[in-house]
Amino acid sequence: MKIYSVTDKEFAPYGKVLEGYDTTCLLKALDAETPLPEGVAYVPSVAALESTCLFGQFQNNAYGGMPIQIGYCNGHNTKLNCLEYHRDSELNIGLYDFILLVAKMDDIVDGKLDTSKVMAFRATAGQVVEVYATTLHYAPCNGAKDSGFKVVIVLPKGTNIKAPAIKVLNEEDKWLRACNKWLLAHKDASEAADGAYVGLTGENIDIADSL
Repeated sequence: MKIYSVTDKEFAPYGKVLEGYDTTCLLKALDAETPLPEGVAYVPSVAALESTCLFGQFQNNAYGGMPIQIGYCNGHNTKLNCLEYHRDSELNIGLYDFILLVAKMDDIVDGKLDTSKVMAFRATAGQVVEVYATTLHYAPCNGAKDSGFKVVIVLPKGTNIKAPAIKVLNEEDKWLRACNKWLLAHKDASEAADGAYVGLTGENIDIADSL
C-alpha cells in the first residue's frame, strides 16, 4: 500500500497540519506518563496531558474556545479493523512517526464502505495533525516495522465516553458506538465480535509489508 505524507496534496481532503504550536511539553508528558502496550490502548482524558501548556492553546486557538479533552492512543498496530468519525475535527500529535488510515464520509454507500477507498498517510513526530470531521479514521499504525506509537488525541470534551441511550431513527443511528463516535467495523475485527456495526467490506488492510 502506498503511504503518503500528511504534507502531500493528497491529504488535503482529509485534514491538514496545524502550524505554530510548540509540542515539546506535551510530548514530554506523553512519554513520561503513559504506557506503550503490546496491543492498543486509548484513554480519552489524562490529567498529566491536560495540565500542560498546550491545553489552553488547543482549546482556544484550535477549537475556538470549545471545551476539550486531551488523551492518548498508544500501542502497536498495523491493521485497519474499523473506521470511525466524530461531529468535529480531531487532533493527533505523535511522540514518534505514525501512520493514519483514512477514508471519507462520502465513501459510505448504503451503510457500507469498501476498504479499497482507504488511504495511508505518515505523520512525523511532533506534527499537529488535524483530521476533519468528515474523515473516517481509527487507531494509528506503527510508523516503522516493529515500532510502536504514542499519539496524543485531542477532541471536544465528552467524546468517546459511554453512548447515550437513543431510539434508532435512521441508518446512521445504528453506527453510534460511544458519545460523539460513529463506527464501522470490519467483520474480522474484535469490535465486530463485541457488537459493533459491520460496515467495512473488502480486505481488512494490514500495512505491515509496506513499512
